[in-house]
Amino acid sequence: MSYSLVWFKRDLRWHDHAALAQAIQQGPIRCIYIVEPELWLQPDAALQHFEFIRESLQDLDSHLRSLGGQIEVHHGEATDVLSRIWQQAPFCGVFSHEETGNSWTFKRDRKVATWCKEHRITWNEFPQFGVVRGLKNRDMWQSAWERHMRAPQSHMESLRFWRPADTKGFDLQAPSHLQHNPPMRQSGGRKQALSTLRSFLNARSLGYRGGISSPVSAPDACSRLSAYLTYGCISMREVVQSTRAALEQLPPQASRHRGGLTAFISRLYWHCHFIQKLESEPAIEWQNMHRGYDGLREHDFNLEYFEALKQGRTGWPMVDACVEMLRETGWLNFRMRAMLVSVAAYPLWLHWRPVGEWLATQFLDYEPGIHWSQLQMQSGTTGINTTRVYNPVKQAQDHDPQGRFVKQWLPRMRHVPPAWLFQPWLMPPSMRSHDGAPIDIIEPLVDLATATRESKHLLHQRRQNPSVKAAKQQVVDKHASRKNTHSFKKPSASRATHKQQLGFDFD
Repeated sequence: MSYSLVWFKRDLRWHDHAALAQAIQQGPIRCIYIVEPELWLQPDAALQHFEFIRESLQDLDSHLRSLGGQIEVHHGEATDVLSRIWQQAPFCGVFSHEETGNSWTFKRDRKVATWCKEHRITWNEFPQFGVVRGLKNRDMWQSAWERHMRAPQSHMESLRFWRPADTKGFDLQAPSHLQHNPPMRQSGGRKQALSTLRSFLNARSLGYRGGISSPVSAPDACSRLSAYLTYGCISMREVVQSTRAALEQLPPQASRHRGGLTAFISRLYWHCHFIQKLESEPAIEWQNMHRGYDGLREHDFNLEYFEALKQGRTGWPMVDACVEMLRETGWLNFRMRAMLVSVAAYPLWLHWRPVGEWLATQFLDYEPGIHWSQLQMQSGTTGINTTRVYNPVKQAQDHDPQGRFVKQWLPRMRHVPPAWLFQPWLMPPSMRSHDGAPIDIIEPLVDLATATRESKHLLHQRRQNPSVKAAKQQVVDKHASRKNTHSFKKPSASRATHKQQLGFDFD
């Protein structure tokens, strides 16, 4: 008896899993996950990613075993694993979700496609997010996103498993070379994802509007679903539909709650919008989206500045505190992420690629499509976005006025008087000690105002180049959002709510 092979990648769930649902209709299924050694040698891989996947797979395996099946963990290159399975027991088709990953997974998928063609096996792939493969332009993208999100969720009514004679145990040990597993990171698994979604929809979303910018309030006000979406513990469609259902149940007077959930849906839309950029142009992972910015920073890279940034020793307390929070938790709110990239790109004048590789290992929720699009946007190399420069002193004053965040993550700052907390290098020498011991004051790597002004001048000078200006339209045609008010409108949405969603600035 033949069977279908369901290949789990970054879709570690059993509910609303299109590949699983379609494979079931063909007959018995066999579920596999492949640990690919070369994938974990890539510079964007970290131990926290592997451990989160392991936890999610354990949750998935436990559920499948309760239904009489299991998730088999295989090790090796994908085509080699498929060949071994095929030789042991031929299968009639491969089912999986489409993956918009890094350049390595892109090349791997092309090899798998060739292998399937050579073996006359159909590889059935299904969209994971509201991302369109083979998209020619963005004109109808919003309507495609809406169709995907409004489609019924896939349910498993019955399962028939094909089990090999030598049933494999659950073997998933992290490669010894992997590093960085924050002690306070989120745990993986669908059960954790659902718990996080419920707590956000029912209570935490009350603080979403106005609460997600400050690193003090953001850990509770943000949805905290990003890692679960990245590894597919929960589907984007399930989150969108659950949020819309929660909106429908709110009483008319719950304006604050409604505003939070409405703004959240907008960000779910932009989540897919940015992944679509990498899907449409994989090269933006390693080259400037607008090639007119080539050579802008690459040849001036200051390794000393980069190492200071990674160690949280830039001298700007807000920046260094964010680095420490990342090191301990694997998470940081969006505004502070943008500030980190802005500081790296402008006053420190660091090229986005090495910075992006480092941050990819620090973010538990590293999603290549969002990550590289944002690195380029915040660094000013897309050629179509407004220059975004975040002053780390002003960000501290605006979003941590009491210094709670800085003092929490930088113990050396706890004895600095409030008046000097965000610019401690300006303190008089007579104040730089506490109980007879010197306070660890780090001088900023550069003069913030001067370095920022000079970097903006260099960027804007390049932007005014006639050839750079002429090539801008090509980037707009390929990547810019099309705000079609008809295709994105929800049947139950008010006109005001709709405008609010479309007007969201991913900043």
